Amino acid sequence: MKTPFSVLSAVCLSAVFLFIGCKPKPNGTEPGGSTEDATIAYVTNGVDPFWDLCAAGVRIAEKEFNIKCEVHMPTKGVVDQKRIMEGLLAKGVAGIAVSPVDAENQTPFLNEVAQNSKLITQDADAPDSKRIAYIGTNNYKAGRALGKLVKDALPEGGEVIIFVGRLEQLNARQRRQGVIDELLGKPTQELGSVKFDAVDAKNLTAEGSKYTILDTRTDNFDKAKAKSNAEDAITKYENLKCMVGLFAYNPPACIDAIKEANKAGAIKVCGFDEQDALLQAIKEGHAQGTISQQPWEYGYESVKMLKNILNGTMPEKKFLEVPFLVVTKDNVEEFWKKKKEMAELGKQ
Repeated sequence: MKTPFSVLSAVCLSAVFLFIGCKPKPNGTEPGGSTEDATIAYVTNGVDPFWDLCAAGVRIAEKEFNIKCEVHMPTKGVVDQKRIMEGLLAKGVAGIAVSPVDAENQTPFLNEVAQNSKLITQDADAPDSKRIAYIGTNNYKAGRALGKLVKDALPEGGEVIIFVGRLEQLNARQRRQGVIDELLGKPTQELGSVKFDAVDAKNLTAEGSKYTILDTRTDNFDKAKAKSNAEDAITKYENLKCMVGLFAYNPPACIDAIKEANKAGAIKVCGFDEQDALLQAIKEGHAQGTISQQPWEYGYESVKMLKNILNGTMPEKKFLEVPFLVVTKDNVEEFWKKKKEMAELGKQ
């Protein structure tokens, strides 16, 4: 990146794709075609400030590459995401960059989408689908980096609990496994062949490890539930030493619960992404750090890749890895400034 710095019935669904199949191809969907009148869409898996930063990257790239872009944020999970994408196909968008909510169960639908538009995935992948490529962080490697932050926060070891929106998403499972493997001293796995511990596993321990992973709590993107999960954990586990949040809103929910329980500093927080409450807690020393995926890069690189595809240039690899950043007290001020600058650029 440049540094300026309700589900439809099968009959209805068939009708949508029959309609799309009979429509003329939008400009720019064939090699060498013009993208002057083409529209592409960036589809998230929910609503969150994280996605606002992704949208900032979309807007920056939209201007740089002179292509029309729509951003859609589903509010009701997989059902809403499917409805949005059906609508995009019905009006003939030339390309879609989507973060699948439930890759395994969505794959048949995603394959239909790929037959009628240029499809790539971003943030979360659907590796068994016919998507052209995936843009994202190596979430397993990022999870291990998050595990190292936990080790820094608890050098003598201790009890840890993990919080996440849902584990149907591949990126969530990869992050979780990375944390587990790092804390329990397991060998590093290759991203494409990661073996996952059972998602309902509790009290995970390993010989030679000083850490116990008490549980993994999910909230299905319900922020009130995320906070109540944190509150319940504080009440249930009196020796809890660290809360690990895998989605953007999880760490702030943990921070609020810790403050209300008067345990700021006694229970550390490590997380993903870059909500202001987490950055402030890092600055104050109440949170150890966070892993930023540089979300603006997701939006920017998605637009860039789709523009190239529509112009006939296919990506050289199936996975475009966006580097993650480890944010701690040492660099939080500089990172926070950059985040604000990117958000402002996206509004222009």
